[in-house]
Amino acid sequence: MPLNYRKLDSKKIVETLEILRQRISERFPGAGLENVCVDLIAIARQTEARADAIAKPDLLIRAIVAAIMASGFWLLGWLVWDYLSNTKASNDLFGTLQGIDSAFNLLVLMGATMYFMVSIEERVKRRRALTALHELRSIIHVIDMHQLTKDPSTDAMVTQRTPSSPKRSLQAFDLVRYLDYCSEMLSLAAKVAVLYAQSFPDPVVTEAVNDLERTSTSLAQKIWQKINILHRTLDQLSPPASVSYQPDVGPVGNAAT
Repeated sequence: MPLNYRKLDSKKIVETLEILRQRISERFPGAGLENVCVDLIAIARQTEARADAIAKPDLLIRAIVAAIMASGFWLLGWLVWDYLSNTKASNDLFGTLQGIDSAFNLLVLMGATMYFMVSIEERVKRRRALTALHELRSIIHVIDMHQLTKDPSTDAMVTQRTPSSPKRSLQAFDLVRYLDYCSEMLSLAAKVAVLYAQSFPDPVVTEAVNDLERTSTSLAQKIWQKINILHRTLDQLSPPASVSYQPDVGPVGNAAT
């Protein structure tokens, strides 16, 4: 079966996250960032099932809506028939106009009710997607909290540490890797969110996904500012010939070490 390069594959995203978790475990055994990645993997797996469920028609809701609408049409037809059968030819013009006005108001009310009933399925799916996206938004901020104390300028500071100062035990290269893992997790979390917009192209859901992507991109840019500072530090400490390593490649083509 040929691969589809026009949409995201949820299985590939989960596979990439699994490899990222393994890389974090190998380089930083026991780190809390690995536990965050495990939770993100669980969310990604749930997203696959949730997105598929949202994309499929909800037959139960449609059956209930169809039954209610059929009952409404039957009631409307019965009222019209009852009115016409009880109307006498001797009715004056005022009574006829009053009956037409009542029928028009009833039709407007029926139209509004039909629109409400037809849109129930869309609103239910939208609420499910937005609830799941809120979960992803929360874990994005958890990822940002894990890199918050990873300050690349610590070595350049001459002030003494205080008892409340965060513990900084990572060397420059390891700190680069840690920050890079955080950046990758932010990007993959945004890709998990896109699965909802891909399966359910609702304007509200799409805007929520775009907002989540903007948030993850903004946080990743702050991380890359730290990485750039660390790269300059490494270039100053090491001769150019000694700074050479070959990154391995993940399943979706991302550089990974």
